[in-house]
This record gives sequence, structure tokens and C-alpha cells, in this order.
Amino acid sequence: MKASSLLAWIVALAVLALLPVLPEPVGTPFHVELGAKVLIMAIFALSLQLLVGYTGLVSLGHAAYFGAAAYAVAMLTPRYEAGNGWLLLLAAVGCAALLALLIGLLVMRTRGIYFIMVTLAFGQLVYFVFHDVEAFGGSDGTYIYNKPAFTLAGRALVDLDQAPQFYWFTLAGLALTLAVLGLVLRSRLGHALVGIKHNEPRMRAAGYNTLAYKLASFTLGGALAGLAGFLYATQHGYVNPELVSWHQSGNALLMIILGGLGSLAGAVIGAFAFVLLAEWFQDLTKHWQLLMGGFIILAVAWMPQGLAGGFSRLRMPRRGRPRALPPAATAAGDKASPTPTPATEQRT
Repeated sequence: MKASSLLAWIVALAVLALLPVLPEPVGTPFHVELGAKVLIMAIFALSLQLLVGYTGLVSLGHAAYFGAAAYAVAMLTPRYEAGNGWLLLLAAVGCAALLALLIGLLVMRTRGIYFIMVTLAFGQLVYFVFHDVEAFGGSDGTYIYNKPAFTLAGRALVDLDQAPQFYWFTLAGLALTLAVLGLVLRSRLGHALVGIKHNEPRMRAAGYNTLAYKLASFTLGGALAGLAGFLYATQHGYVNPELVSWHQSGNALLMIILGGLGSLAGAVIGAFAFVLLAEWFQDLTKHWQLLMGGFIILAVAWMPQGLAGGFSRLRMPRRGRPRALPPAATAAGDKASPTPTPATEQRT
């Protein structure tokens, strides 16, 4: 990550950190809770951006890892006391990463539309496991009665029952996700993933084990989705099978398309736009999906690079258009430079 990009991210995160301390009507409990939801969805979108935007793996089952981590928190949290936050976080992320690794081993030999359909099939398989097994609460889901406790040397580091502290904790999770992805994309792994996206046969011919690299990307994306799932379960205190449905995967895919593929900023901007617009449209009408769909269609049509690169894309035609010469200059140019003889006539 370049120094200018790093500085921009630091400034953006610092501005976001001010939300809970701003006066009303901005820094209200509702806006703080909504802000935390947006940050969680940004982490989720970033985890899918690694697969789609940088590796070229379009997955419609990505919500399986998000939901699996949320269910891990619900199943492992004690009923009458707060669970160990460090252990619950590790278990949630580890569960999501392990599930992504197992599914990745089975789907990585498929490509294109077949890869999309197989990931969708596995995502629905996980959905019906949580939906039909009574131990997970069935279709009604299950509650989390106590938020995890993060302590160090017997002292509480953060009180997740307090909305501002949970918001800052989630913001720290977003910063960690951005740092991890920034380091990965600058590494040999990141360069290999981008190469695989653009020309996988050439990467194989160069000696790269593309299957292993794609599996690493798939597993890391699942682990980061698990972090988002942990935060979601902690915020809402309730999980249900809808977290694992293909609709949730589709929402994440829409976020990165709306924000811009192949861009960390695009994933974050897309998550902000999607969640905030959905919240606004729901206040306007019960048919808010029509408004959301129309907005996404217009955004994709006018800004093919997404919201993150849309404005520069709109300016490009004006910058690249040659300047029109005045009639006099055009006429003078025509007189000064005779029409070149075609190559075929010269040879004749």
C-alpha cells in the first residue's frame, strides 16, 4: 500500500471513529448502531472482494462462512454468563476458515459458471443444516444472551454492551481486515492471485501451483467473513438460517460490484452505499427493493468501475477527446500536408 493510500485510510478511519462523540442528531444511539452494522458489512464485503476482485472467483456461497461463525458464537457462549471473547473470536474465525478450506478443496477444480453453481450448492447445503437441525434452533434460530468479554490480566479491555465501545471495537476489526488484505496483496501471494485472475494458464506455465494459491485465497476470504459473522452475532445477540442464505451472499456481491471490483476502497464504499440506501429506501416504501435495484442498474451503467472509480471514469472521455481545431487551421493544415498515397498505390 502506497504512503498516500495509507494516509488516506488513516484519515478515513479517524473520521469514522468520531461518530459516537458527535452531537445529536448525528451521534445518536441509532446512528452508532447503524454505523456498526455498516462496518460489519464492510468487513464482509472485503472478504468477498479478495475472491472476486483479486482472484476472479465469483462465489454465491460466501455467506456460509459468515453464518457459520455467527452460529459458532451462539453455540459456544454460556447461557448464564459472558463467554471468553478471545476464545469465541478464535473459534468463530477458525470455524469459518475450516469450512472454507473443506469446501474449497471440493470446488477448486471447477471454473466459470460451474464454480458459481457449485459454491451456491454448498452454501445452500450449509443453510439447510442450520435450518433443519434442532440443535441450532431450526428455522427460528437461537439467541445469545451475553456478549463476549474481552479481558487482559483480569481487567476488561472493552465493554461490548456499550454501543460506542462496540462501534470502536468493530472499527478496529475493519482496520485489521484492511491491514491484512493490504499486506497480502503486496506479497508474492497477492501478485500471484492477480496473475491467476488475468491469465491462469500462463501462471501455471510459469510454474505456479494455481490450485494452492486459489485455495489460500478462498480460505483467507472465509476467515475474514468469519470475523464479520462474529461481530454480527455479538451486535444482534441473535442468529438464524437467513444469515447463511444465498441472498446474503448476493448482497455482498452487489456491494463490491456497486463500489468497484478489484479495490479495497470499492468494497468499503459499496457496503456503506448499500446498507445506508437500503435503510433509507425502507423508510420510503415497502417496495424498497425496486428502488435499490434501479439505483444499482443506473450506477453500473454510468460508472462501470463502481462508485470508487466512477467519477474518474466519467472524466476520462473529456480528457481523452482531441481538441477541435479552428476551421482556418484545419484548412491550412489540409493545404500544407498533401494526402498521403496509399501503400498499395506506391507499390504499384
